[in-house]
Amino acid sequence: MEKTTRMTVAQAIVKFLDNQYVSLDGQETKFVEGFFTIFGHGIAVGLGEALDTNPGQLKVMQGRNEQGMCHTAIAFAKQHNRRKIIPCASSVGPGAANMVTACATATVNNIPLLVFPADTFASRQPDPVLQQLEQSNSLAVTTNDAFKPVCKYWDRVTRPEHIMTALISAMRVLTDPAEAGACCIGLCQDVEGESFDFPDYFFQKRVHRITRPVAVDEELEDVAAVIAEAKKPLIIVGGGVKYSEAGETVEKFCEEFKIPFGESQAGKSACKSSHPYCLGGIGVTGTLASNVIAKDADVVIAIGSRLSDFTTSSKRLFTNSDSKFVTINNNRYHAYKMDAVKAVGDAKVTIEALAEKLRAKGYVSAYSGEIEAAKKAWDEEMAHLAGITYTGDDFDPIIKNRDPRTVPEFVKMTGGMITQTAALAAIREVIDKDANYITAGGSLPSCSQRMWTTDKRCGYHAEYGYSCMGYEVAATLGVKMADPDNEVYAVVGDASFQMLHSEIMTIMQEKQKVNILVFDNCGFGCINNLEMGHGIGSIATEFRYSEGQKPCGDLIPVDYAKVGEGYGLKTYTCKTIQELKDALEDAKKQTVACLFDLKVIPKTMTDGYESWWNVGIATTSEKESVREACEGVMEGRAEARKY
Repeated sequence: MEKTTRMTVAQAIVKFLDNQYVSLDGQETKFVEGFFTIFGHGIAVGLGEALDTNPGQLKVMQGRNEQGMCHTAIAFAKQHNRRKIIPCASSVGPGAANMVTACATATVNNIPLLVFPADTFASRQPDPVLQQLEQSNSLAVTTNDAFKPVCKYWDRVTRPEHIMTALISAMRVLTDPAEAGACCIGLCQDVEGESFDFPDYFFQKRVHRITRPVAVDEELEDVAAVIAEAKKPLIIVGGGVKYSEAGETVEKFCEEFKIPFGESQAGKSACKSSHPYCLGGIGVTGTLASNVIAKDADVVIAIGSRLSDFTTSSKRLFTNSDSKFVTINNNRYHAYKMDAVKAVGDAKVTIEALAEKLRAKGYVSAYSGEIEAAKKAWDEEMAHLAGITYTGDDFDPIIKNRDPRTVPEFVKMTGGMITQTAALAAIREVIDKDANYITAGGSLPSCSQRMWTTDKRCGYHAEYGYSCMGYEVAATLGVKMADPDNEVYAVVGDASFQMLHSEIMTIMQEKQKVNILVFDNCGFGCINNLEMGHGIGSIATEFRYSEGQKPCGDLIPVDYAKVGEGYGLKTYTCKTIQELKDALEDAKKQTVACLFDLKVIPKTMTDGYESWWNVGIATTSEKESVREACEGVMEGRAEARKY
C-alpha cells in the first residue's frame, strides 16, 4: 500500500508548490516564492485556511487589485529571468475576471504566471452562487472560461484528485523556456475544501531542469551559409537573449564577426549599452543608428525575438530588396517568422555553436566605418534631446501636430517647464548605475527604448509585448522583491498611473523602498500624437473638461504628489529639471517609497528616426488631412514586406 496523507485540495496545493525547484546550469533555485491573494468568498475559507494553518516556506501577500497583484508577480518572475514565481489567487467572478488582462500580459511576454481563480460549485447545489456568471446555453460555462484564450495551460478542478495532474501539467508549462506563459487552474469552491488521501510521493521535492538545447547541425549549417554571404548583417537582440543569459555571448559574437546589433524592448539590457556594436533600440521606437543600419542590412539575424510590428517597423524597416532573415529561437513558432532560415534552440549555446561554423569559414562582415558613423550621429542627437529646454512663448516642441492651446495652457496651469527628453536624461544622470528602470505602455517606452542606457544586465525592465498600461506601479514591487539590494525607478505616464496604482498600498504594506516618477502631461500623449499625426483632431486623449459632445474644455489639473502623500509615500513636485535632480538626490536618503510628480510639457517626447508604423486609418473621410495621411499609410504598406 502506498503511503497517503489526508488533506484538503487547498492544503495539497500549498504543500505541492512549496516543494518545486528549478535548475539551470547546475544552479538550483526554489521556484515558488509565495502567494499573492485577495481573499474573496470563493477562496477565503479554502485556500485561506491552508495558507493560514500551514503555509510552509511560502510567503503570503495581500494584493489590492487582482490585475495589479498579477502584474507584481509577472515583474518578479521576469526580473528573476523566469526562475521564480508568485502564484496569484482570487475569488470567483469579478475577482477572477480582473486577472484575465494580466494573464494575457504574461503569455504574450512568455513570463510564467500561475493563477488560481475560484470557480462555481462542482455540485451546482447553490447555483447561482454569489458572483456566478450564468449562460443559459451551458451550465458548465463560468467566468473562468475567459482565461482559455490568454493562457498556455487551462484547467478546472471538479474532483479532488484532479489537482495532481493539473499542477504537474502547469509546472511543465511554467518551467519551459519555449512555452512559458500564464497557467490557470480554476478551483470549484466545494472541491477546494474537500479532503482526499493524497499519495505522499505527490509532495516529494521536484527539480524541473531548464535545459539548453542547441539547434541541430543541419540548421546551423543553413544559417551559417546565409550569414557567410552577408556584407552588412545586423543582429536583433530579443528577450530570449536576456532569459538565456546570453548577453555576453552575443557581445563576443558581434566583436569577432564585426556585426552590429539593435535591441527590442524585451531584449534591451541583455547586452551592455556601452558595447561598441550596440546601436540601441530598433524599429518604430528605435534609434537613428539602428534604423539607418537596418535599411541597408543584407542579412537580419533575429535572436530570441517575436519580431513584432514595433521591432520590424511593420516589416518596412528592412528596405534592402536583397535582405534575408535568419532566426535563432527556442520556440519553433517564432523561429518560422519572416520566412526565415531558422535555428531552433537556446540562444546561448546555439550562438556559440554558430560561431564555430562562421569561424571555420573565416567570416567577417564588410562594414567600413558605417557603424561608427551611425553611433556618432545618434550620440549627437542624444545630447540634443537631453538639452531641450522650455524657452517661453516661443517654445516649439518636437511634436508639431497639436492643439495650439495645449502647451501654453499646460505651462500656465501647472508651472511645469520640464521636457520629457531632458527629464529622462536627468534621471539617467543622477540615479545609481546599478539601479533598475521600469516602463510600460505610452510614450515613455518609446523615448526609453531610444534614450535609456545601462550596462547593468537586466537593468531595463519594459512591458511592451502587450503594452499594458497600469503595469508600472505594481511592477516596482515585483522588481524590488527580486532585486532588493538596488534602487528601483518606474517612469509612468499620468494616464497609466490613473488606470492602476492600487498596489502602492501593497508596497507600503511590504515596507519596500521604490521610486515612482509620474510624468504628468495631462493626457494620453502617445495616442494623441497618433491621432493628430494622422489628420484626426484631438479627441478624448487629453484630460479636458467635457463641453457639449466632447471633452474639449480646459485642461484638468491633478496633484499626484497628494495622492502619494495620502498613501504615506515621501513625495516631490518637480516643475524644473533642477528640482527633479534635487528630488532624486534626496530620495536616495529615504527609506520609504517615493513618488515624484513631474509636470512635463506635452509634445516633448521623441519622434521619427526613419521609422514607420502601419495603422488602420480611415480610407474614406470628409477631412482632407485624413485623406492625405491615408495616402502616406498606403505608400508604406506598398513598400512593406507582405509577411
